[in-house]
Order: sequence, then C-alpha cells, then structure tokens
Amino acid sequence: MCGIIGYIGNREAQPLLIEGLKKLEYRGYDSAGIGVIPTGKQHIAVQKTEGKIIDLISVLEKHPLASGCIGLSHTRWATHGVPNHRNAHPHFDCSKKFLIVHNGIIENYEALKAKLVAQKHVFRSDTDTEVIAHLIEDCYSGDLLEAVRKAVKLLRGAFALGVISSYQPDQIIAVRTGSPLIIGVGQHENFIASDVPAVLDSTNRVIYLEDGHMARLTRDRVEVFSFEGERVSPAVHKVAFNIEAVQKQGYAHFMLKEIHEQPDVIERMLKFRLKGMAVGLDGLTILPEHFKRVKHIYIVACGTAYHAGLVGRYWIEALTTIPVTVDMASEFRYRNPIIDKNTLVIAISQSGETADTLAAVKEARARGAKLISICNVVGSSLARESDGVLYTHAGPEIGVASTKAYVAQICMLYLLGLKLSQSFKKISTKQRQQYIKELKRVPGLYRDILHRKKVIHRIARKNSHFGCFLFLGRNINFPSALEGALKLKEISYIPAEGYPAGEMKHGPIALIDEYRAVICVAPQTSLYEKMISNIQEIRARKGKVIAIATEGDLSIKKHAHDVITVPPLEENLTPLLVALPLQLLAYYIAVHLGCNVDQPRNLAKSVTVE
Repeated sequence: MCGIIGYIGNREAQPLLIEGLKKLEYRGYDSAGIGVIPTGKQHIAVQKTEGKIIDLISVLEKHPLASGCIGLSHTRWATHGVPNHRNAHPHFDCSKKFLIVHNGIIENYEALKAKLVAQKHVFRSDTDTEVIAHLIEDCYSGDLLEAVRKAVKLLRGAFALGVISSYQPDQIIAVRTGSPLIIGVGQHENFIASDVPAVLDSTNRVIYLEDGHMARLTRDRVEVFSFEGERVSPAVHKVAFNIEAVQKQGYAHFMLKEIHEQPDVIERMLKFRLKGMAVGLDGLTILPEHFKRVKHIYIVACGTAYHAGLVGRYWIEALTTIPVTVDMASEFRYRNPIIDKNTLVIAISQSGETADTLAAVKEARARGAKLISICNVVGSSLARESDGVLYTHAGPEIGVASTKAYVAQICMLYLLGLKLSQSFKKISTKQRQQYIKELKRVPGLYRDILHRKKVIHRIARKNSHFGCFLFLGRNINFPSALEGALKLKEISYIPAEGYPAGEMKHGPIALIDEYRAVICVAPQTSLYEKMISNIQEIRARKGKVIAIATEGDLSIKKHAHDVITVPPLEENLTPLLVALPLQLLAYYIAVHLGCNVDQPRNLAKSVTVE
C-alpha cells in the first residue's frame, strides 16, 4: 500500500525520485521521505516529513540533499506507528550505513526487535520496518546482496524492499514477497518502483519481480536471484500504455478523468472480445470440457471488485443455472469453503496484488479448484496464480476510488457469462445475440449520460448538505446500491449504506426522516413497481428521494424529489449504466464539500497487506 521508488544511474537522483513519488501518491500519503548517497561521500543524506509529498518538497526546497546519483524514496500508508516524522521512511540501522524503504507488514517484527534490542541495537521509530535495517546491519560482512538475503529469510509477512548502503554505493538491492515491486530497465540507469507509472517518464521496459526473488541493480546491469541465491533470468516486458495515461489531461481530478474514460474502456473491450456475435475470451485457457463439469462457482474479491462480483452472480446464475457464491476474499479462507475439482473460482482484482484475494486464490487452488482471474494489470501476481486470466485493459487507474476498473470488471463478467452459457446451453443463440447487441449500445449510452452531467452536478450540490445517505436497489441492482454507497463514503466521508430495497422494512426504515437522503436505483425493470412502493414508504416518512430512473419514465417524477435518468437498456445490463450517475453524484458531492477525491483520507489504491 505504500509507494517505493529507487534510482541508480548517471543523473541526479533527487528530482527523479520526487517525480516518481508523485505518481505513486495514490498508494499512501501519510508521510514521505527520500535518501540519497552523495557522490564521493561515505554517508547517506535523508529528508522526511509527516504529510504528503508536497510537504516533503517544501522541506527539500529549504534543506536540499547533496548531489547524488543513487537513492530511495517512499510515500507511506501507516500500519505500525502513527504518521509522523520518526515513523516516515526511509529507515536507518544503528550505524546509518544501511537505508531501507518497505511496503508491507513484518508479522514477526516484535520478536525480532526484542532480540535486536537485547543485542544493544537502538531503535528510532515505532515501525515494523526498522527491524529489517538492523538485521541487515547484523548480517553484513562485505556483500550487501548476501546480507539482505540472510536478513529477509528471518522475516515473516509481506514485503517489498529497497536497500542501499554507503559501504557499497554502486548498487540497489530489491526484494519482493507478497507486495508488488517492478524494476525499470533504462539506458545506463535502472529503477525500482511499486508500480509502473513511477518510471514511465524514463523507460517503458520493466521486469515484474516475482515472489521470493531479489535483485541487484547497478547503473548498467540488473541481476535477479531467488532467496536461495540461485540466479534467475527474468523476462523484460514493454509497457503498453504511455505517460499521458497517468496524467490528468486537463481534468480537475483523476477520478473525473477516469469516469470520462469509461465509454472508451467498454468500447475497446467489446471490440477486442466480440467476434461478430461470438464471444472470444483470449486468456481463458481452461478447456470447455472442464466448464461442463463445473458444479459450483465461487467469486472472490474485495471492496468495489466484490460489488462487481455480486452483479456477476445474478448474471451467471441466470445464464447457466450453476449456483454462484460471492465471498469477500478477506473472509473466504477462514470459513472452510466447500471446494473440489468441480469448483470454478473467479477472482477479481484491479491491481492483481490485493493481499486477501491472493490468499483466497491460493486456498482455492490448494483444494483443487480451477481458477479464472479478472484483472487490469498485466503480469500481476493474481494473473500468474491463475489457470486463465481475463485482462480488462482499462488502463492505469490513479484515483483511489475505483470507477473505470469497476465497469470494466462488470463488462468482463457479462462476457464471461455469455461464454459459459455456450457450455451449459441454458439460453438460446438468439437470446445470446440479443444480449450482445445490447452490450454494444453501452458506450454510446455512456456518452449520452456524460453529455448531461450538469443535471447530476446540480442535484449533487442541492443534496450535499445531508449528513447521511441510504442507497436502495433490487435484484441485480442491489450491488449498484452497495457500490453507490461505497463511492460516496470513500470520497466525501458522509455515512452511507447500501441495502436491498426489500430489506428496508427490516430495520433501515428506522433511519429515515427529513434529515436523510435516499438514493433509489429504479430503472424500469420487472421489479419497478416494487421499487415505487419502497419510494412511497420513504416519502411517507419525510425522506428525500433521489431516483436513478429510465428516460421517459414520467410517473417517477411524482414520487421522487430529484430524478437522474439513464437510457433504456436490457434489465440485466442496467448495473453498467447506473454506475455512471452514482459515480458522478458521489464525485460532485465530495468536490462541493471540499474533499480531496483522488486521495481520500486513510485509503490507498492497492491493499497489499492483510
């Protein structure tokens, strides 16, 4: 969840590290720091501060580091130790000859720290990270790579590490177990980073460091080894997107830019995946014969991806009549799930590095299940764990609150459901083709909604004073209510809850009064009249109703205080459409309240620790 970048080459390290760090701030922004080995010197210069990267830049303007061509920097999402100067990374050992940055959690740090303190090591922070620096100091006998290798074998947990030493100022050591780390390969310079955008200004050639691997970087060479010291020959990948993809391009926020990218994301996916009226899922390497043996499907995911999975459950069950269970990945492996060789597991993660989802996947594989992953990041850990991977190719998503990744996941689940329906033959070819025709309409319908976003902006401003929101939906749009509530509370900090509308009378109705707003997802579907009944119950209790309804629905205006319309679409596909106004409503409310929508408090983009 923290962001790491390291550089070694012939250029000044400090500006490169700071620019790279800016592109990783979505990974955490509690504190930030930088360390550089000054050219020709025998020490390491460090500056760090509580707060965001802009605060670190202010410190460096007053107290710049000495010139140097090797260094590490870090932006922190706090786990162990409050966000302050002493707990900011990088961290030293006692001698201040070894400097490290870390993303992850060291689970056995307390036991290690107790032993080190008994050996007279002096700790300067409350973090789990600092024990690693002291372990490296203990293990060092002239070879930095070997010292790091010995130290990490004592660690339990998830970690990505960058290490430099003034004893050997010509190399960076990188280590990866559980937390993501890439190596940027340049000309007479090399980088380490938590994510690709940090290095795209300088190179589009990257190595995705594998779990249990470590690397030694010099100006002109990258060597990769296993934790046992065996040399590894990694693949060098060319990044498909360019630096413009991780820039705002005139939008006020990355979130708004990514909302506007959604029609193109869906259109690109459909053009790539649909061959006429046939669904082509390259990457789905599981044989059709295996699908015919599937007796149960599990979908595992976290957060927004979990909500996409809930939409997928309704859809896949309707097309296959195979029972589908959707589990929060953080709970999946703790409840002894019933899995065997006839179970198909679908794992969903934007980054492909979500710690809980990866743990759930490993548990499912150990029990004999076949695994399909839906993922946005090529070469991610989840992709490598899977029997088949379906890349959404949505492009980098910088805003912490997921938008385009969510609709891409739903769209991919629709395509997967259609593909599975061919194996189970539960719907006709004609019906499948009709669904495909409707899917192809979605990008154009998105653009229609975006052209009318001023209406959503006005409604958001009008209702931004409410201190609590309830989101209601039915059937396949119950997950839409959950996702709408999550978006609002993520970026505006307003308490919001999503519920199935049929459950309102079983408790949530007690919340409704003139001080609450209720967002009712009410497109014209087979359950429309039941939603209207729910809306009338809310109005009878003075609740303020904002309806997401179908264009041309004149009757709903009699029941709702405000109406946001979406174009007509086949009922099962409506979650794709209603996602857009729900995202915009949350966005405009948060902006009106002065919230930082791209970097909401306490959140980070990739949850790479359990």
